[in-house]
Amino acid sequence: MKTGGRIEAFKDLNGDPMGPMRVWVQNEDVPGLAMSRSLGDKVAQSVGVLPDPEILDYTLTPHDQFILIASDGVWEFMSNVDVARLVYPYVEKNAPEAAANVLVKEATKTWKKEEEVIDDIT
Repeated sequence: MKTGGRIEAFKDLNGDPMGPMRVWVQNEDVPGLAMSRSLGDKVAQSVGVLPDPEILDYTLTPHDQFILIASDGVWEFMSNVDVARLVYPYVEKNAPEAAANVLVKEATKTWKKEEEVIDDIT
């Protein structure tokens, strides 16, 4: 890459690629991001990862009951419907912290079924 980085998958102990393609510093195994944007990450920015967020506008309606914001690791193996079904009982109880806790536990469990490593699930 012209910004001094490289794009390749993480490598296991045998040197075999695993997981998605990631952005790395040319001669170091950092930051290892599998995304095109990262807020506040100066190392990632130095190798071409954009610091500017992607912003979308949505008009909320009276039918919208909650907004859930989560990192990419939550969405890797869980669909919007899966997540909504999981957290909705806690929305009804006005228990956002409990909803977040159950979501982190389920995302962790789902990652462990699919991969040896777990991405950020905040």
